[in-house]
Amino acid sequence: MAADKDLQHYRREIDRIDDEILRLLNERSKNVIEIGRLKKQSDRDANLHTPAREAEIIERLTRQNPGPFPNEAIRPVYREIMSASLSLEGPQKVAYLGPRATFTHMACMQKFGSSAQYVPVTGIKDVFNEVERGRANFGVVPIENTTEGVVNHTLDMFIDSNLLIYGEILQEVSHHLLSKTGTIEDIKKIYSHPHAIAQCRNWLETNLPHVPVAEVASTARAAELCVDEPSAAAIASELAGQLYGLKVVRARIEDNMNNFTRFLILSQKSPERTGKDKTSLMLSVKDRVGALYDLLRPFASHGINMTKIESRPSRRKAWEYIFFVDIEGHVEEDRVRKALEEVKGRCLFMKVLGSYPAHA
Repeated sequence: MAADKDLQHYRREIDRIDDEILRLLNERSKNVIEIGRLKKQSDRDANLHTPAREAEIIERLTRQNPGPFPNEAIRPVYREIMSASLSLEGPQKVAYLGPRATFTHMACMQKFGSSAQYVPVTGIKDVFNEVERGRANFGVVPIENTTEGVVNHTLDMFIDSNLLIYGEILQEVSHHLLSKTGTIEDIKKIYSHPHAIAQCRNWLETNLPHVPVAEVASTARAAELCVDEPSAAAIASELAGQLYGLKVVRARIEDNMNNFTRFLILSQKSPERTGKDKTSLMLSVKDRVGALYDLLRPFASHGINMTKIESRPSRRKAWEYIFFVDIEGHVEEDRVRKALEEVKGRCLFMKVLGSYPAHA
């Protein structure tokens, strides 16, 4: 009896606290609306979120958090609060490689929250096009996977595009085997995207060696096909299973449990400097002995860490290559600026693709 009274007491306390949280959320929203109004008056970008401000909020809250509410839960909670708040300033349209429930869609939601307006398109080129024409504030495209490597189509698009990299997202890729019945014995055919199939090949050969596997345009499309085929299964995300009403036959069937995809956020504008930034470059090297070594030497001499380098054919001249380079730091930093000045004098051309917050 005493336990029941205690239970009711704590539930009433939670209701009271929830009422106060709701009041404070609305008070916070009123301030957001005022900030949006001031931005418009000063011709600032009222529709663009500011990564530096978001990072500042999260860092301050996690630093001051006394517990027991876990620090790792603060980021997703405030992502949704800030997403909803940003929608009060104006619609945030995000173009991505669709359809819904792909890992690109999941990466978008991880960054922009559920209150953004998501625009699924059919190809990486279409994502660039939506942002270039101003039909979307941002675009999200895959750039590399820890298992499958770099997405060459994305790199190639930067050669002719004037869009800037606004940020990056790291999304864990966890593949589930999904079907209508949820029973492995019912499976006579499996659908999925070629990359997902490759990432689960050992599991498939061990557990379903005689079941044919068909390639489709996306993992979400694979899930969609299984809706009307009880004997078919899909390798797709948990979100795809929820969206299409499928059951999990086996969870996490990827061969490499440390499987992540890196996505880039595209924009017509640059984000503010945060202090934990990354810069991406496109370089064309002169055709001579030691050219690449000389090109990269200024980064080392100025104490700049180069985190990635990829080469692609220039598509303009036979055997001419373009290098894509990621370095730590921001173009506004003296050491980065000086290094880039030296690099520019040693190559055929240099294009800064953007300085943006490194993934936290």
